[in-house]
Amino acid sequence: MKKLIIIILILLTGLGIFLLSAKKSPENVSDKNAVVFWTLQMGDFSSYMNEIIENFEKQYPSIKIKWVDVPFSEGEKRTLAAILSDNPPDLINLNPDFSAILAQKGALTKIEEKNVKQFNKEIINSLKYNDELYALPWYATSAITIYNEELFRKAGFKTPPKTYKRIGQIASTVKEKTGAYIFMPTITENDTMLKILNKYGINSWENINSEKAVDVFDFYKDLYKKNLIPKETITQTQREALEKYMSGEIVFFQSGANFLNMIKENSPSIYEQTDVSSQITGDLGQNDFSLMNLVIPLKSSKKEDALKFALFLTNEENQLKLAKLTNVIATNRYALRDDFYAEHEDDDLMSKARVISAKQLNHVQPVLRQSKGQKEINLLVNTAVQEILLNNTDTQKVLNNVAKKWKNIVSEK
Repeated sequence: MKKLIIIILILLTGLGIFLLSAKKSPENVSDKNAVVFWTLQMGDFSSYMNEIIENFEKQYPSIKIKWVDVPFSEGEKRTLAAILSDNPPDLINLNPDFSAILAQKGALTKIEEKNVKQFNKEIINSLKYNDELYALPWYATSAITIYNEELFRKAGFKTPPKTYKRIGQIASTVKEKTGAYIFMPTITENDTMLKILNKYGINSWENINSEKAVDVFDFYKDLYKKNLIPKETITQTQREALEKYMSGEIVFFQSGANFLNMIKENSPSIYEQTDVSSQITGDLGQNDFSLMNLVIPLKSSKKEDALKFALFLTNEENQLKLAKLTNVIATNRYALRDDFYAEHEDDDLMSKARVISAKQLNHVQPVLRQSKGQKEINLLVNTAVQEILLNNTDTQKVLNNVAKKWKNIVSEK
């Protein structure tokens, strides 16, 4: 169980999402014409993968699959090297950000939309580049809100907040009546602040200094100034936020459902007080999510066979099997209609969280897309957060400067 949790955590931090390594190594497949399929660190699910491959090969006797598992840390480097060669894999498991970069370079095969009617439409739209599709979704996660129901009721509330606006309205009362902070938004960790801004439609240099953007930054500035969120908000990570939740120092903790197991194992008393609700949203009602997808290199000599296997791997039956092994969210819309994603017992937090997460996949637009110089942009925005909150600097002035620098980053050749 702990090993599984670690795997899923890798996916949520950025990225994540879940991975697999193979018993069917290159030595097990002698057919030189086999479809070569790369996954990212999926070895713990080799039984599942080998069963999928065996069933596929029975259905398509003329097609053989050679499964090669790649360490997660080497995925992008090895994929890039393979793509540049004349003999790349035929099907590769990647994250959407890197897939988009390859699509921009013209390195991927276009996928006709007639092949993707079985998938969640918003997920498919999130994978498009210039209105063309170059990837198939494999599986997803979408963070939920984990909260201390006992503390929340002590503050005099019953219905958990759905929006950041509501968080701001009740933060003072929660602190006054419970002594706990309402939440700890780790707004300088990676691209956290950019994801929050995206929930308000703020996602480029053109609108980072808009009136709405100023309001979002000032929202956190006000909470910070009034000591309604921890001072560590601008220095610590999700790991520290989890620790604060498990010690009863914060009421709300937003993350993947897999964290419920960590809370149960490490802080059983807090787990007994815990309930879950939907992700906190901005004024667009958009939800964050993480996705892993499948791409077919343009240089593949077995594009049709690779597509057949990708569609087999992501059909309703096989997606449900993977979901039940890992608690990931299927992207096949027929699988999402299954009772596994539609029903739950009130006292089963994991199943309740799963149902909530699955429903959230219907509201993931607009998607926050990676752009040129993304790390520099992340640093730029995070530095602005610290300057605004710590130095009490004029927000509009800081964001005007951010807009200029952001424009320069994306305009550089």
